[in-house]
Amino acid sequence: MSYNPGDDFASLVSRANPAAQQNPYGQPGRNTYAPQAGSSQPTLAPSVDDRYKLDPFFDDDDEQQTPHATATTFPPSVSAPTPRHPGRQPSLTILDEPLDSSADLPLTKAAAPPAGRSFDNAGSSGMQQQNTWTFDDDEGLPAPNSRYERGGQPRNAPLRQQTKRTWKWPWERQKVLAPERKIWLNDHVSNEAEGYCSNYVSTTKYNLVTFVPKFLLEQFSKYANIFFLFTACIQQIPGVSPTNPYTTIVPLSLVLLASAFKETEEDLKRHQSDAELNARKSQVLSDSGSFSDKKWRHIRVGDIVRLESDDFIPADLLLLSSSEPEGLCYIETSNLDGETNLKIKQASPKTSHMTSPQLVQRLQGYLRSEQPNNSLYTYEGTLVMTVDGTERQIPMSPDQILLRGAQLRNTPWVYGLVVFTGHETKLMRNATATPIKRTAVERQVNVQIVFLFLLLIVLSLVSTIGSSIRSWFFSKQEWYLFLDAVPTNKAKSFVEDILTFVILYNNLIPISLIVTMEVVKFQQAQLINSDLDMYYAKTDTPALCRTSSLVEELGQIEYIFSDKTGTLTRNEMEFRMCSVAGVMYAETSGEADNDEGSEAKRTFDELKVIAGVSSGGRSLDSGGAGSGGGKESLVVKEFLTLLAVCHTVIPEVKGEKIVYQASSPDEAALVSGAEILGFRFHTRKPKSVFVEIGGTTQEFEILNVCEFNSTRKRMSTIIRGPDGKIKLYCKGADTVILERLGPNQAYVDATMVHLEDYATEGLRTLCIAMRDIPEAEYREWAAIYDQAAATINGRGEALDQAAELIEKDMFLLGATAIEDKLQEGVPDTIHTLQMAGIKVWVLTGDRQETAINIGLSCRLISESMNLVIVNEETAQATKDFISKRLVAIKNQRKTGEQEDLALIIDGKSLTFALEKDISKTFLELAMLCKAVVCCRVSPLQKALVVKLVKKNQKSILLAIGDGANDVSMIQAAHIGVGISGVEGLQAARSADVAISQFRYLKKLLLVHGAWSYQRLSKLILYSFYKNIVLYMVQFWYSFYNNFSGQIANESWTLSFYNVLFTVLPPLVLGIFDQFVSARILDRYPQLYMLGQKNAFFTRTAFWLWIINALYHSLILYGFSIIMFWGDLKSSDGRDSGHWVWGTSLYLAVLLTVLGKAALISDLWTKYTVAAMPGSFIFTMIFLPIYCLVAPALGFSSEYDGIVGRLWGDAPFYFSLLLLPCVCLIRDYAWKYYRRTYQPSSYHIAQELQKYNIPDYRPRQEQFQKAIKKVRAVQRMRKNRGFAFSQTEDPNRQEQARLIRAYDTSQVRPSGL
Repeated sequence: MSYNPGDDFASLVSRANPAAQQNPYGQPGRNTYAPQAGSSQPTLAPSVDDRYKLDPFFDDDDEQQTPHATATTFPPSVSAPTPRHPGRQPSLTILDEPLDSSADLPLTKAAAPPAGRSFDNAGSSGMQQQNTWTFDDDEGLPAPNSRYERGGQPRNAPLRQQTKRTWKWPWERQKVLAPERKIWLNDHVSNEAEGYCSNYVSTTKYNLVTFVPKFLLEQFSKYANIFFLFTACIQQIPGVSPTNPYTTIVPLSLVLLASAFKETEEDLKRHQSDAELNARKSQVLSDSGSFSDKKWRHIRVGDIVRLESDDFIPADLLLLSSSEPEGLCYIETSNLDGETNLKIKQASPKTSHMTSPQLVQRLQGYLRSEQPNNSLYTYEGTLVMTVDGTERQIPMSPDQILLRGAQLRNTPWVYGLVVFTGHETKLMRNATATPIKRTAVERQVNVQIVFLFLLLIVLSLVSTIGSSIRSWFFSKQEWYLFLDAVPTNKAKSFVEDILTFVILYNNLIPISLIVTMEVVKFQQAQLINSDLDMYYAKTDTPALCRTSSLVEELGQIEYIFSDKTGTLTRNEMEFRMCSVAGVMYAETSGEADNDEGSEAKRTFDELKVIAGVSSGGRSLDSGGAGSGGGKESLVVKEFLTLLAVCHTVIPEVKGEKIVYQASSPDEAALVSGAEILGFRFHTRKPKSVFVEIGGTTQEFEILNVCEFNSTRKRMSTIIRGPDGKIKLYCKGADTVILERLGPNQAYVDATMVHLEDYATEGLRTLCIAMRDIPEAEYREWAAIYDQAAATINGRGEALDQAAELIEKDMFLLGATAIEDKLQEGVPDTIHTLQMAGIKVWVLTGDRQETAINIGLSCRLISESMNLVIVNEETAQATKDFISKRLVAIKNQRKTGEQEDLALIIDGKSLTFALEKDISKTFLELAMLCKAVVCCRVSPLQKALVVKLVKKNQKSILLAIGDGANDVSMIQAAHIGVGISGVEGLQAARSADVAISQFRYLKKLLLVHGAWSYQRLSKLILYSFYKNIVLYMVQFWYSFYNNFSGQIANESWTLSFYNVLFTVLPPLVLGIFDQFVSARILDRYPQLYMLGQKNAFFTRTAFWLWIINALYHSLILYGFSIIMFWGDLKSSDGRDSGHWVWGTSLYLAVLLTVLGKAALISDLWTKYTVAAMPGSFIFTMIFLPIYCLVAPALGFSSEYDGIVGRLWGDAPFYFSLLLLPCVCLIRDYAWKYYRRTYQPSSYHIAQELQKYNIPDYRPRQEQFQKAIKKVRAVQRMRKNRGFAFSQTEDPNRQEQARLIRAYDTSQVRPSGL
């Protein structure tokens, strides 16, 4: 079988797509066609639900995926065509029209039949047994000539500007979709009639219809609100309530209004963000035949869109044509799958010639497309084009699909047909609805409220029993009360008494707690938003806390799940250093600092001089200029020529600047480096490249390209230079280059030393080598290579073997060092977070080598860690490997040997590891590792990993990412953090907190998180305390008043207690208190572990506060009764009365709880003074005024005439001094004892802060840093990252054929 080099170029494009190598669920080579007639191969077509086997954790209702499979299969009753050649798919013809040759694409072979087939008609005899297939539902199609006037409307009938949006009720069943959808070309009327959804996208939590029910559901999931609603209802029953009927319902309404305001403000920010996205504009083909701007939300299915370079794709598009040869285009999908390398897409050859609006507008026909689904890597469709009255059917594959969220790169323009819009796009199908997240503290508060409710019921029952005994057995002795005789209906009387006492003690559960928590959280979020340390000036982006209700969980994080691209790295490659002829060069000599005793460093300018190129780009007179002599000059020239020639980069001229298109950012960085050094690559033709050297353009003929793959770890180009000599240029990983060198190498030792230095700094290195090839040897080898390229089965292996024959006896020229630029401060941030007890997991779509290299450079993986790499091909192999390693690690740790481990697992192995029978073992192994890196993972797998940990570990999880592929992970975690400041990213809009740099995570967690958790813990415990003190006094008083239900204080004064008099201390404690300063928290990240252990809000702490409140209430009541025993006589000789005693006791309680707030406050500010002493001063002014005004207005008669008797009496002031002091002396003594004899870690930190004790650790850190560098060199000798990240091609021919298609010297169409 001979190889035809003229095969359609479309076949190479699919190989750039990950789905060509395996389906998105890690099962390579699955063929979804029915088995061929007579074939012995088993049927591999699974049921549509099989692909969800890896998804045992998506059990939430809102996360169920649509059960529509991304690849359909033929029923067993349908037989496939007989193959013409063994091992090859048959050539298919439809209606005597040959299918487009893209049917030979690997993706097309692995896909379902063209979308004309459906499950309903697949079983009929519509398929011929020969080499032609027909569609039995074609009979129902209208005639081609009448197709565009359906319903009597002309094709250019005017349309509404905005597609109608339909409401869907929550209880409405989802419409069952047909197996396919039809999209008519250039016929908006027909597409409108199909009822496709609009392109409007919403990520909000509420809308006008759902706000009230969803808000009330969320609010009344808090037990306190349910209890107060119940209390407010029974307060309206006449004769039951001892208090005013509005003293509960009014505060409850205020609480709900405050919460509604907060929720509305936060959701409005999401609405604004959505509005900005939906208001973006793209060029859409109008009926007049020209492109006009249209907002994204107005784009409809069937529109033809024109995109330009760097535009974000507004909807899922079918690529029709582009400015590039063969309809090619480049897209960046890091926002979808996290991969940094560019993907190549190619239009069908039947549409790629349509490079003007007039040609595209003449398109007639329709597209049969699959229904919307969430699979990013698959697509099935058939484009039916009407040409001269004849329908031509062209199959469409994932190579023609441009997904929303991706970005067009290095391509001037493309035309695309809108296939899916809005929430039907694959991007939005991968997103889940904005979840309602509840914090652990809130859940704990709910439990504590249940405890207090049970306590309230017990108190009410005790009081009711006492009241019943009094009324049933002692009513005659109390004749002076004029009570009725024994009640006839004792059960009714008992129930009414219970309700009375429930109302009397209802504020045992503080009604102000919920609203105080909401206000404090909102203010804590504002403090985060206004923190200048987290403001990024370059993009004018502050931190933004979108969900303030989760702030305290920022102080309890135990696991961080991070994306790599755009989160840890900038996705920018920079040519930093190189080693040529045994000499290190850098942009400046200071960049290449080495250990003492090393040779002098040189700059890039010196390298240009040695190469014979001046700094201005002109050739020098003396070719051997420089200190290296003639040999060094020749080596430098060959080195730079290799960088400018040995690659698959496409140059594009923009103005006076050349932009390099490359599927690998590393290659673009190397070519840019050659340009900086005076070797400027500027033109590519199918068989040659042109490089400007010293102002003179030289042509290098490209004879062969031996491509890179992860097995070869190198790339070679055979060229014929301007002098007619044939040379082999090779670049690759040092391990593979060094073993292919010839004898008499002059620079190996020096180059290896430089490689170790580069690797220690986390740079990506390549070795550069070459050899001269005699003409006769090349002709002999070229015949072998051509024979290998013509191989059908095993072509890749044959090409590798052919390359081995020529890649030998090479001469080492030097090495390059590329920096995959990290976000600023990433290594320090990760190291600090690990010191704080936080485990960092990196989930990335990048290759394994790239991820490990980044893990090393960002200090996630340290030089002392042992790597556990899981890279298996089957589920059983994965299970065996994980089990064996787990047993080995456990046995090792039993012996007392504690070794730090880092787990590295790829996407295929992770697919198996997430299955139910392995997942627990995998998680146990991961828990034993200090760092975990998951490579080549899909967005779904990211969310599954988070859910696996969330389900099995009682830990708070944080996920951080910057792309749409991270949204599911962000929403699955307890806290989602999005990286903002980069245009077009969806993660920040879906996250709970948005920051612009990864390094800001350190202050967000260690400072704001620790403060928020500690503040909120103190606020909640104090709120419970202050209410129990007051209302337990009322309970003790019930024994004194014979359980009559008499209240000790006036009812509105009781309500003022929470609303006015004690409202400020919890707010100030919750907003401004700092148990230690930000500087101390940053210096000692171990303090963060207090939050992880929930040290401030334990069940023990809760009950200690409750017992303390009971103690204070008993002391206050008992001492006040003793002081007022027999009712004190006032100075005018009259009895002081009940309300004088009650008000004195009330103010003593108030001063006690304010004193307690002062005692637990760690930071005194002007707000603290205003809240604690200020609240009491305000009460002493406000209460007498109220006592005068309320009786005068008939509002409250209890305080009539009390002002003079109370505020003019000395015992009143004496009780205010004595009672709080007696209560708080025990608290002060306990605090002194704890801090002196049983101090916690934060107590010691407070002492360090107070006395400003210096920290001597920097010296130790410098010593450790020196040791780490030595260890790093030793480790890097074994494990160096190399700079290749382009997509691999199964047939090893993609890049070679790609560059043969380009001729950049020709003018490309404008598309206008």
